[in-house]
Amino acid sequence: MSTCSADLAPLLGANGTQAAALICSQFAATTSAVDTTYLLFSAYLVFAMQLGFAMLCAGSVRAKNTMNIMLTNVLDAAAGGLFYYLFGYAFAFGVPSNSFIGHRFFALRSFPSADADYSFFLYQWAFAIAAAGITSGSIAERTQFVAYLIYSSFLTGFVYPVVSHWVWSADGWASASNLGNLLFHSGVIDFAGSGVVHMVGGIAGLWGALIEGPRIGRFDHAGRMVTLRGHSASLVVLGTFLLWFGWYGFNPGSFLKIAVPYTSTIHGQWSAVGRTAVTTTLAGCTAALTTLFGKRILVGHWNVLDVCNGLLGGFAAITSGCSVVDPWAAIICGFVAAIVLISCNKLAEKLKLDDPLEAAQLHGGCGAWGIIFTALFARETYVSQVYGGNSDRPYGLFMGGGGRLLGAHLVLILAIIGWVSATMGPLFFGLHKLGLLRISAEDEMAGMDLTRHGGFAYVYHDEDSHSGGASNGFMIKPAPSPPPPANSV
Repeated sequence: MSTCSADLAPLLGANGTQAAALICSQFAATTSAVDTTYLLFSAYLVFAMQLGFAMLCAGSVRAKNTMNIMLTNVLDAAAGGLFYYLFGYAFAFGVPSNSFIGHRFFALRSFPSADADYSFFLYQWAFAIAAAGITSGSIAERTQFVAYLIYSSFLTGFVYPVVSHWVWSADGWASASNLGNLLFHSGVIDFAGSGVVHMVGGIAGLWGALIEGPRIGRFDHAGRMVTLRGHSASLVVLGTFLLWFGWYGFNPGSFLKIAVPYTSTIHGQWSAVGRTAVTTTLAGCTAALTTLFGKRILVGHWNVLDVCNGLLGGFAAITSGCSVVDPWAAIICGFVAAIVLISCNKLAEKLKLDDPLEAAQLHGGCGAWGIIFTALFARETYVSQVYGGNSDRPYGLFMGGGGRLLGAHLVLILAIIGWVSATMGPLFFGLHKLGLLRISAEDEMAGMDLTRHGGFAYVYHDEDSHSGGASNGFMIKPAPSPPPPANSV
């Protein structure tokens, strides 16, 4: 577009300069409209992931806590929207600013700017509430409602925005767009947030689960793990497919624009968007199959719930490098992500970490692997096209790009762990000391739907109450058996 008028004017003859300027201005406006529509559609897809989180969380908890977990998912979005509007966006993208935190556009004052419009704010808000949704799964079934509101507001309004400023703002100390101050002369390539979103949400959930302790009955007197099954595999599968669908806004949408040509090739950013969707798909599919057979070897049966978590682990891992790796590399990413998830779950069992949705292991562990994977397999051509800038910008170590990118990515992993631990750890600990974190044992045994939310999500029949035994859970009442057929004469 910068040379549009100069290139077109000679072809239009006399008075061609003015005509060329008019045509090019209209074309620029059309391009802007196409890019804005693409970004808004991507934002809607990412927001639809909240429905996926809600279904996944609801199916993964026991039926007596369904109303509670659904309400927390709704309020992650609602409280996150308000606090991201007031503070979060300013801390994340309030440029010009320092390299640590932004400080403009509080409550969208003086917005839109020359660099961003409302569609960009909406897209970034959808990302922020995704991080909060990750954390809610780690502390499900035993957390006071007020604690959800406090941590969700703090995470979306401050903790997450600071990390996103580091990596995605043009002024951030780790940003690949901060050409004047590239970390290790490379910056960090976390394209859609394996670290920024998934590690932040996963580590926050880890601290919440550790400080709060396991659910009653999760480990027996000998310290052995007891399975507390979620009440609906159907909801888990539904939520997984909804998250899969939304990930096509999460990863390809992170280009922000689609109508961008690339020099020296007929394939523009529209082709990179398609490639990103393909790498995302292949990583998730590979992780799902690897988990399927891996868990079959370990436990002796096929488990759809494990496969769903494996699929999401592959997506969390590929999110960092989805735009800069080849499809074959995405298969490697998904394969290793499944192994990382299985290993993290084994470690969590030994540490007696009770995470009902495996969120800390899935998003934290697989997110960290995704950051490392990108530093190993990022392809030079793709890095140059997507990020531009210096011609000698480092790329993947295994692709011949040296170790500078890997060094920058390891620094980011440590920085995220340190920042989230230093902020969310004390918050959860303070809530615990104030008695605001965990519900009482009586409420936990009865279920929060009954004690905190006015009733159950379903019509229940407590089977044990009729036999005089202690109730061990609530179940949906089975349909009565049909009467036997009448004897024929």
